[in-house]
Amino acid sequence: MEVTLVSDNSTSLSYWLRWEFFFCLLSVLTSTIIASVLIWKYEGSSNSERAYSLYDGEAWVPCVKGLNPVWLLAFRIVASCLLLAASIADVATHGTNLFYYYTQWTLILTIFYFVFGSLLSTCACMRQHKICNAHSRHTDAEKGMYTRLTKAGTDNAVNELGECYFSQAAAFWGYIFQIVFQMTAGAVMLTDGVYWLVIFPFLTIVDYEMSFLTVVVHSLNLVLLLGDTAMNSLGFPWFRISYFILFTACYVMFEWIVHAFVATWWPYPFLNVSEQYAPMWYWMVAVLHLPCYAMFAVLVKTKYFILSRWFPESYNCLR
Repeated sequence: MEVTLVSDNSTSLSYWLRWEFFFCLLSVLTSTIIASVLIWKYEGSSNSERAYSLYDGEAWVPCVKGLNPVWLLAFRIVASCLLLAASIADVATHGTNLFYYYTQWTLILTIFYFVFGSLLSTCACMRQHKICNAHSRHTDAEKGMYTRLTKAGTDNAVNELGECYFSQAAAFWGYIFQIVFQMTAGAVMLTDGVYWLVIFPFLTIVDYEMSFLTVVVHSLNLVLLLGDTAMNSLGFPWFRISYFILFTACYVMFEWIVHAFVATWWPYPFLNVSEQYAPMWYWMVAVLHLPCYAMFAVLVKTKYFILSRWFPESYNCLR
């Protein structure tokens, strides 16, 4: 869906030498500096005592003990396929200009999250299967006979191994995966929230196409991410909103660079810095990062509260 919003010639120097752009630039720079300070303070400092350390099992062990990790793996594979199919269909229908949109950036990020999660879950399940086989052979050798594991025994072994991995230090890729999860959650909340609450009801665009595919692209990512969140054991530390902010800042700077060299349309009207109220829109979107990230953080905390209060025996406690 291409929306043509023609503006002044953005390739001219005079387009950028205006007070509106400098206030827009100030909003992006301020957000980037704050995000960088948070990363340096909580992620880059030499202090090893961090409030939210990640354990190996959090990337692939479900938050409910009775749920086999294979189910989380299967969900991530299915989600990857659905989102990839939606993205391919959208690009095939509306063209590559879709990559100018933040929506498409978020969709690609979400696909990357589920593909990354599928790989981590696959490796972990394979490792778990090998350990189960080794444990079975060791037990059989002690008994002097081959004993076939029952389903209950296998489930218990799965839970014991999950608890064992929870006690280990975080693997590097699991640490990266948690960052991607939190960045994806914030971007999805911002994308779908702005689209359905701001763009769709209040902006009148000529020949605007509201198709089934458009609805899917702006809602399926959130639905699948919530499904994964309901099962996974990932934490949601507040300071990692910084990565979400940097993701958006990269998108804005990408748009500025493209328009500085190519006189083309703006995917969103409020990105056009020649508009009188552009600075207000930039600052509003910057502030919107807080409630978008906070809403998802509340959902995660609510999930763990319900599990710990109502299902304490089945809850895989993270800490």
